[in-house]
Amino acid sequence: MILARSYGEIIKPETINYRSYKPEKDGLFCEKIFGPVKDYECHCGKYKGIRYRGIICDRCGVEVTRKKVRRDRMGHITLAVPVIHIWYLKSIPSKLSYLLGLSTRELERVIYYENYLIIDPGKSGRQPFETLSEEEYFDLEKEYGYFAVSDEEKDNEDHFYAAMGGEAIKEALARLNMSELKQQQLDIVRSTRSKQKKQDALKRLMVIKEF
Repeated sequence: MILARSYGEIIKPETINYRSYKPEKDGLFCEKIFGPVKDYECHCGKYKGIRYRGIICDRCGVEVTRKKVRRDRMGHITLAVPVIHIWYLKSIPSKLSYLLGLSTRELERVIYYENYLIIDPGKSGRQPFETLSEEEYFDLEKEYGYFAVSDEEKDNEDHFYAAMGGEAIKEALARLNMSELKQQQLDIVRSTRSKQKKQDALKRLMVIKEF
């Protein structure tokens, strides 16, 4: 969705050239991405005037159009690693918390590279989406991780795997089976006698149904 609306990738942190006072190419104010800063004039000045409207300059790549398009056009930045939008973490209810069954504090410790999140428990006996301290992670990785299993298990990706940061959350969400998760919560609502468990399951269901 974002890429479909983008007019180009921003790859430099610069804004305005201190000598020419023009936006830097590929920077945060780039005319090629967002449009010209002067009506019907490209960046290099090859095309000036309304008669060239709609032409894209073959030298600087800027479209000759009205400068007001800069208010509407969007660019994008390709991130080195996935990041978590604060709305999905801190909003009430926290959608990430309910989807993964973790508290906001537990999620924060994973997102900010303090704890690991189990993506695939392998034969460790642990559960998916449990959080681990660094010491716990290294112990489990040493005993059940990629280099501790047979070649056949490696080929089948049947080994312990945990990660941290936004990448861990992304992988965890990708592995969620929403139909199974929904059914699990419905079963809890129907069978549990605990008011708290029932309430928690209903809250999770409200979020799950949105997907």
